[in-house]
Amino acid sequence: MLANSLFQRGVFVLFLYERGFSAGQVALLQTLLYLVSGLAEVPTGVIADRIGRRASIVIGQVLIAGCLLGQVAFSNYWVFLALFIGQGVGMACVSGSDTALLYDLLVRRGATAGYVKIKSRFTMLGTVTSGVAIVLGGQLQQFSWGVVYVGSASCLVLAVVVLMSRVPEIRGADAVDEQDGAEKEHGDATAWRAMLRVATPALVTLVVVSGLMHATLTPYIIFTQKTLSDQGAGTAWVGVVISAGFFVGGLTPLLSDRADRRIGYRVIVPVSLLTLAVALGLSGLGLVRVTIAAFLVLVGIPEITAVIVDNVFNEAVPSRHRASLLSMIAFVESALIGIGYLVLGALMDGLGSSVGMATYAAVPLLACLLWLPVLFRGARVTTEIERPADQKAS
Repeated sequence: MLANSLFQRGVFVLFLYERGFSAGQVALLQTLLYLVSGLAEVPTGVIADRIGRRASIVIGQVLIAGCLLGQVAFSNYWVFLALFIGQGVGMACVSGSDTALLYDLLVRRGATAGYVKIKSRFTMLGTVTSGVAIVLGGQLQQFSWGVVYVGSASCLVLAVVVLMSRVPEIRGADAVDEQDGAEKEHGDATAWRAMLRVATPALVTLVVVSGLMHATLTPYIIFTQKTLSDQGAGTAWVGVVISAGFFVGGLTPLLSDRADRRIGYRVIVPVSLLTLAVALGLSGLGLVRVTIAAFLVLVGIPEITAVIVDNVFNEAVPSRHRASLLSMIAFVESALIGIGYLVLGALMDGLGSSVGMATYAAVPLLACLLWLPVLFRGARVTTEIERPADQKAS
């Protein structure tokens, strides 16, 4: 919860605009953030498997905290580029490691069958905490941006202290000892060989489609700040709306377990993509109330899908290289998110914030088309991401 207490998250775009940066410059910063994060995913994932998942998270959180402090201390755009690069590396240290640590802790307890339910609760708590932090951030900004950013950095440092004192360390080699022997049978020496073994067409398609979903959802949430502001909402209202969106996004994942059992990821993936396309299209009408309603009603559905797909990825990869392989998947997602920021920023600069949002709806529609062959395939695909029923029962 402390790691999600980032007070600047709901209003940082407005902070960047106050620094004098254009929409294109803001988009470039966010693109750089995610591209650097993507490029750093693989080496940081390998490090996490070697030195420990907890150690990687600690390094990442401290690095992010330092970069946040730098952002409030400086105003030069070139300095911001360097700080966003550092923040991207920090994000990469955390990404993959946190999921791998959680999943392998459940492996030790023999409780992986409950991963979706447990992950959804973690997501709910984290997102609700983010929502509260965003509301507070909007209010704290009335005093100064320094209070907002220093508060965020302090919470990250406190999160590190709690993590070090309460959560045991797990390395890739430690996690292997908890497996049932199937993983040792393959004996993959490197993460690359392990990825080649599990990289079935269904898995590769899911990685790309999931990446496009995140490349739509993340820029949409962030740039909604600018869209609402252009449509007449004040800074305080923007913070409240984005915060409410985080609350919605935090509560809806509680439905993930039920959605996984009753619908499955094959169907929920295109539903989420179409939902995002509708939300973007409605934002293009230029009506602030419609934009707010679309944001609050529809933003939570992809969060359900993210938890379900996350479980699919965890089931697909072996524990020895779990952090590394999840980081490779996160690399694809981060790269697509970075490109998405650049594209949406350019569209908003060229067409205006509302029309740019509506035009960007083409991205989730493209992802939906890519998913159709998997959705309508006659026979159920049996891969490492879809274990036969008898294997699941065992």
